Amino acid sequence: MSRAFKLPDLGEGVHEGEVLAVHVSVGQEVKEGDIILEVETDKAAVEIPSPFTGTVAEVLVKPGDTVKVGDVMMTFSNDTEAETAEVPAPEAVPIESPEIAEVVPMAKTGETKGPVPASPATRRLARELDVDLHQVTPTGSGGVVSADDVRAFAEKGPDAAGPPAVAEGIAEAAGAEIIIPPPSLPDFSRWGPVERVPFRSIRRATAKQMVIAWSQIPHVASQDEVDITKLEAFRQKHKADIEAEGGRLTMTVFAIKAVATALKMYPQFNATLDVTAGEIVYKKYFHIGVAVNTENGLIVPVIRDVDRKSIKELAIELHDLVERTRSRKVALEDLQGGTFTITNAGAMGGGYFAPIINFPEVAIMGMGQGRLQPAVVEKTDGEHEIAPRLIMPIVLCIDHRVLDGADAIQFLKTVIEALEDPDELLISMI
Repeated sequence: MSRAFKLPDLGEGVHEGEVLAVHVSVGQEVKEGDIILEVETDKAAVEIPSPFTGTVAEVLVKPGDTVKVGDVMMTFSNDTEAETAEVPAPEAVPIESPEIAEVVPMAKTGETKGPVPASPATRRLARELDVDLHQVTPTGSGGVVSADDVRAFAEKGPDAAGPPAVAEGIAEAAGAEIIIPPPSLPDFSRWGPVERVPFRSIRRATAKQMVIAWSQIPHVASQDEVDITKLEAFRQKHKADIEAEGGRLTMTVFAIKAVATALKMYPQFNATLDVTAGEIVYKKYFHIGVAVNTENGLIVPVIRDVDRKSIKELAIELHDLVERTRSRKVALEDLQGGTFTITNAGAMGGGYFAPIINFPEVAIMGMGQGRLQPAVVEKTDGEHEIAPRLIMPIVLCIDHRVLDGADAIQFLKTVIEALEDPDELLISMI
């Protein structure tokens, strides 16, 4: 009996990947659990084990191929099962949808209906509610059937179509996604030699995320400055002890702790707007994503429960996470579940910049390089003087559908106060 092996669902929001390596060949015997492929998906390299014990009959992919969830990647044969097998299972037809397709044979005729774009969770819900996805009117982008579509159909029958009225109003106000095809490019070779390379892997994943974020979120940026003179002295005093523990005491570590404090005070920054449901989702956990620059592009691993961890713990965990991210050994789950993102361009000498929000979050904070500048400083006797201070630019970008400028100012003020007075806020956490 020949059995097809398809690219499995590797996690929430993961729809495709690039084949990095194929570890088996036709005729090779494999056991269940043996690593047969390596696929880079959603910015993470994932080793995929074989779900079967048997012989590799066909290998349908090669390194460099882009495969979608549900695509057949190879087939296996098993002589023992072939003796008892009656009719091979129908093979699903892969489509170009960003979701997984379901192919259902039509009754009596033996024909096959067209594929229905829907997520695994939605298809599972449809089976539980005994709903035929082909009869459900999709409301998702690109004709994708959502879980709400299935529930509405189950409750009201075939006449139920379209999202709830409240969602329609919010979707209209928020701006529905409009698909505009890219304009045609000229023949650049008319003016000189050119080279074309595939647009794939991390760059492609980043491009998709940025297009979604920029097209869906109305960005507003609020900027300020932080006097990190005391904080830098504090960092220099303790960094050797942290390094001896296997960590690195960077400005990002302090920023993570300061942001955690602000998120608890202003929970609207730790949220997501669910346009379809007409609701704001407030998360009761604090998982901070940190943008990491790698040779392959920008990757955002996530540190979980930052509010429960000390500065020392965060310094050690962040250093380990950054190292694994740059060596492409970070796990897929390390890249998911963030509630807020921090990006620090200071290490590369960057100043002010306006980062793009990491959808579906509602805010992102950017930090620039701290530089010595003349500043007005109050002396102990109440007088003022001009003195050199280490000043760091800081920028907060918000989703203006959920947050306002006043929210951003208050949030930044909390972060700034925490970073400017480490003795009060942070010393007990080392």
